[in-house]
Amino acid sequence: MSVEVAEVQAFLDENGDGGLGRIVLNRPRALNSLTHGMITALRATLDDWAADRRVRAVVLTGAGERGLCAGADIRAMHDDAKAGGAGTRAFLRDEYRLNALIADYPKPYVAVMDGITMGGGVGLSAHGAVRIVTERSVVAMPETRIGLVPDVGGSRLLAHAPGELGTHLGLTSASMGPGDALLCGFADHYVPSARLPELLDALASSADPAAAVAAHAEPAPPSELAAQHEWIDACYAADTVEEIVERLLNSGVPEAKEAAGLVLGNSPTAVKVTLAALRRARTLPSLKAVLDQEYRISCAALDGHDLVEGIRAQVVDKDRNPQWSPRALAEVTEADVARFLAPREDDELGLA
Repeated sequence: MSVEVAEVQAFLDENGDGGLGRIVLNRPRALNSLTHGMITALRATLDDWAADRRVRAVVLTGAGERGLCAGADIRAMHDDAKAGGAGTRAFLRDEYRLNALIADYPKPYVAVMDGITMGGGVGLSAHGAVRIVTERSVVAMPETRIGLVPDVGGSRLLAHAPGELGTHLGLTSASMGPGDALLCGFADHYVPSARLPELLDALASSADPAAAVAAHAEPAPPSELAAQHEWIDACYAADTVEEIVERLLNSGVPEAKEAAGLVLGNSPTAVKVTLAALRRARTLPSLKAVLDQEYRISCAALDGHDLVEGIRAQVVDKDRNPQWSPRALAEVTEADVARFLAPREDDELGLA
């Protein structure tokens, strides 16, 4: 079996009676950012391989040296949102359904999160059965920086991270190194990048992918977040974003003050909706239920101001000076937040 399109390469690395289904995201100049066509190709490949007895396991990697995937093609999202957002809503429906498929995939699904793995890249990797980070891994859900809310099931991962670490990561858009990703439940194993070719060879010939990965895994570098757990838990346990920021500023911890600046620089609407979404995600029974919630939130963001403005400031004009509306946390009301979480009458994802 060999399927190859411009932006996704999929082939079977055979070894006698079967082998490894290899998927390579192949858009290295764009850091393998995801288009709707890529999502469609990935879904078709995984559906085919689920029924193919020759495929013992699947492994996902990214082309180039910079990372697995930086997320969705947000420049395209920006242009589509300005035109009404119909294309992005269709993209999100298919993307979130793909995330659910990966979580329930009937064969071992191995994701190599080497280098930058953010947003949609997390959705393609962190719900898999075997998740690998390297010394080069930079893992993040940076949506609040562009006026969006953590999605692709990321709000579930953040909500179930130890203590309030996920709240800190979601509100600040901060990145995780490999040790942090392991601590927060986004990854399972650390494998040095130099050993990845050897690991892929072993996966192609092994009947037990988990054992092959374990044989190549090593102790991860220390988690930076682990050393900050105490002040993060104390500050982010507050009920409102305003109180979280106040605790951060008054904690006397330099890293906490820096975190407050990050929260205040992000979209006020997005950080308030993120806090509400994470607290609700802790109580939702499944990834599918969380994806349903995320779809409502993302569609509401497409109808608002901050998503287009955030992408403009970060990616299009690159002035890094978004003009959020509302501009301050105090101006974002409970009713504003509730609108993001409300069911959509005729446009629900319906996974759960």
